Amino acid sequence: MEFSNKAQKLFLILAAVFVANAILAEFIGVKIFALEDTLGVAPFNWNLYGQTGSLSFTAGTLLWPVVFVMTDVINEYFGRRGVRLISWLAVFLILYAFVFAFAAIALAPAGWWITVGQAQGVPDMQAAFAQIFGQGLWTIGGSVTAFLVGQLVDVGVFHAIRKRTGSRHIWLRATGSTLVSQAFDSLIVLYIAFVIGPQQWPISLWLAVATVNYAYKVCAAIALTPVIYALRRLLDGWLGQPLAADLKTRAAAD
Repeated sequence: MEFSNKAQKLFLILAAVFVANAILAEFIGVKIFALEDTLGVAPFNWNLYGQTGSLSFTAGTLLWPVVFVMTDVINEYFGRRGVRLISWLAVFLILYAFVFAFAAIALAPAGWWITVGQAQGVPDMQAAFAQIFGQGLWTIGGSVTAFLVGQLVDVGVFHAIRKRTGSRHIWLRATGSTLVSQAFDSLIVLYIAFVIGPQQWPISLWLAVATVNYAYKVCAAIALTPVIYALRRLLDGWLGQPLAADLKTRAAAD
C-alpha cells in the first residue's frame, strides 16, 4: 500500500513514540510506588478481595496512557496492520533490550564502581544494577505476553466498534477498546509474573492488584479522551483533509 511522504512521516513518529514508551514502561515497571505517599495524603486503607493497605502501582503505569493514545491514533489513520506492525516491533525491541540488559549484568564490574554509591546508600552498585535491570524471566514473559495480547484485543475491539459507528463517536471506540484490552493486560501480566511465577501470589492478591491497576488505566483512558480529539484535529490539519480522509477510509477498510 502506497502512502504519501507526510503519511510515512506520521507513521514513523507515532511508531517511535509508541515503541519508546513501551520499552521505558517495561524497565521502570520494576518499581512499585504507593499512591497515597506519593500524593502526600493519608492511606486509603482499601479492602479488596481480602487484601488491605495502601494503593500500590508499578511505575510503568505512568507511561501506558501514552501507549493507549498512540495505539488509538495509529488505529485511526493506519488500521489493523499499522497497530499489529508496531506491536510486533515493540515486542521484538523489548526482548532485544532485555537481552542486552542481561549482557550488561554479566559484564565484570570495575572494582571501584561497585562501591561508588556507598555515600548515597547503595553499598553494591553491581547488585543494585542487576536487581533493577535483571527482571526475572517470568516478569519479562508476563509483560511481553500481556502487552501483545492487549494490543491485539485493542485493535479488534476498536475496529468492531468503528464498523458500527463509522467516523462518529471517536470516544467510544478509543475508550471501549482500552477498557476491554487492558482487562486482559492487567490480569495476564500479574498472573504469569507473580501467580505461576516463583513468588506464587495468592489469587486474592492477584485479583486485588490487577483490579487497582485496571481501575487506574480506565480512569486514564477516560481522562485522555480529549487528548485523542485534539490530536486528531491537529493531525488532520497537518496532513490536510484529503489525505487525512483517505487514510481513515483505508484504515476503516483494513
